[in-house]
Amino acid sequence: MQEPGQMIYALQQNIAKAIVGKEEAIEYALIALLCKGHVLIEDVPGVGKTTLASALAKSLDCSFKRIQFTPDLMPSDVTGFTLVNFKTGEMEFKPGSVMSQIVLADEINRTSPKTQSALLEVMEEHQVTVDGVTHPLPKPFCVLATQNPGEFVGTYPLPEAQMDRFFLRISIGYPTIEQEMDVLDRYSGSVKPMATIEPVCTAEDVINLQEQVTQVYCSPEVRSYVATLVAATRQEPALSLGASTRAAIALLHGAQACALLDGRDFILPEDVQHMVLPVIAHRLVLNPEARMKGIAAEDVLMNILKNVTVPVKL
Repeated sequence: MQEPGQMIYALQQNIAKAIVGKEEAIEYALIALLCKGHVLIEDVPGVGKTTLASALAKSLDCSFKRIQFTPDLMPSDVTGFTLVNFKTGEMEFKPGSVMSQIVLADEINRTSPKTQSALLEVMEEHQVTVDGVTHPLPKPFCVLATQNPGEFVGTYPLPEAQMDRFFLRISIGYPTIEQEMDVLDRYSGSVKPMATIEPVCTAEDVINLQEQVTQVYCSPEVRSYVATLVAATRQEPALSLGASTRAAIALLHGAQACALLDGRDFILPEDVQHMVLPVIAHRLVLNPEARMKGIAAEDVLMNILKNVTVPVKL
């Protein structure tokens, strides 16, 4: 078992073979994995959303399945189904694509709400119920979903209940000219960068890291800080829907992971501040007036951060 910092560094360097200059996005994806959470990668087409998810999956010695979400995808394709074995006369469960440790839900907003809802139990309970029988998912389990926020034709926006089940949302963004030149150089040869990625840690390593995250100490003052930040979103006039209790728990766990990666066994307010935007922003719903003014949820959160008193005594 390696030290948490060493293992995360190894994973970051391995993923960076395919993703150039997006250290923060890689870090957030790894934090979600350590917190047993799921990731929504939201950005314009062609900037590496699927590449990031695939590179993370290949860096782990875990089972991996990719689900291409399309309008004709059925819930049973995701969760699985039961059928009769005519040799034995018994019902048999045929696992769906979600029965894997790392699941890439590519273009999740292109499938119908009926199929999207098949992931609700999976993401929250880490189990699948088919015909009244519950089947646990393998550990560790993580859903990496991608979507393009600017496309509306043939898409179905994710409901608030499902957005709330994503631990965090990350954006990759366009590279700089220097970074794009590096990408072109890597992809100009016969060997693609993705082919050079090898597993650097096992499923057991990930599970051990997840256990270490829960052991990071959080003082009453920091817990009060988290609760105050979340409560402030529910009282913000620009928002019609604030952060949930699930969001508060996710923010606390994200701060624990930040502290662990920094080599500490306790949380600082800076850890909470570092995780506020990726963990909370996608869960908020702006009211119509704020949307008309072009106000973003990130702007509202930054204003809340400025007005909430940071604890000094820890």
